[in-house]
Amino acid sequence: MNRHLISAADLGRDDALLILDTADELSRVSERSIKKLPTLRGRTVVNLFFEDSTRTRISFEAAAKRLSADVINFSAKGSSVSKGESLKDTALTLQAMGADAVVIRHSASGAPHRLAAWVDGSVVNAGDGTHEHPTQALLDAFTMRRRLGVLDGRRIAIVGDVLHSRVARSNVLLLHTLGAEVTLVAPPTLLPVTVESWPCEVSYDLDSVLPKSDAVMMLRVQKERMNDAFFPSAREYSRRYGLDRDRLARMPEDAIVMHPGPMNRGMEIAAEVADSARSTIVEQVANGVTIRMAVLYLLLGGETQ
Repeated sequence: MNRHLISAADLGRDDALLILDTADELSRVSERSIKKLPTLRGRTVVNLFFEDSTRTRISFEAAAKRLSADVINFSAKGSSVSKGESLKDTALTLQAMGADAVVIRHSASGAPHRLAAWVDGSVVNAGDGTHEHPTQALLDAFTMRRRLGVLDGRRIAIVGDVLHSRVARSNVLLLHTLGAEVTLVAPPTLLPVTVESWPCEVSYDLDSVLPKSDAVMMLRVQKERMNDAFFPSAREYSRRYGLDRDRLARMPEDAIVMHPGPMNRGMEIAAEVADSARSTIVEQVANGVTIRMAVLYLLLGGETQ
């Protein structure tokens, strides 16, 4: 593996499978009464979050602590960043404190890449702008593999606000690397102009894609990133691209429903679908800790075959 994990494109097939297989091994730790390994004792992991987060930040913190690393949680709102300190100066401060790994979430696409040039430790991208979120793609792939078996040849639909989604881009790249066939489903206004260069198919018709999908991942409509009207109304969006009980019934019997969270219940996904037995949403959260343990283990303490 590389020293950093900044993009899903950084991972070749062997690297991706190594992370998934390592996560399989580490998942057994979560089943023990004492959920700790001494693997990263003496190492320091900094969670550097410039954007709000619940699942990802807590997940990385839990992962590092289960590997016995020291964890420093850095929130931009309560730091010198709120006084105007630059990312570079913050990075140099972390470097002086001896951070072995920096997990960064930032509103600017490319921030983790810049940070990697300024620190000696490993950098893990926990989401940068509308660019990427590679560990989310890994936990999604891990969840699919556990539910569906091998990913080679599986057909995955990613539905909704692709334009503002860093999760979608990372998932397309990783799932393609792992041999899955991905179809993006969204209104034209919610697809990036570069989508033609992505290794996937594109459809505007959810009802035609559902019957042939092994997994359907619904994306949150990111209203906070929208300055214009990307669709006529919430009701119209839900009617065309929302996953409700009727649409769930059109999916293959063993197909699964996913969502990276947080959800807009009743808009992109109906509550009864989110809470159904076909949903993996809670599993994804649990698997996030396991995958992030595997990433930190391989970057900081494990074998780098």
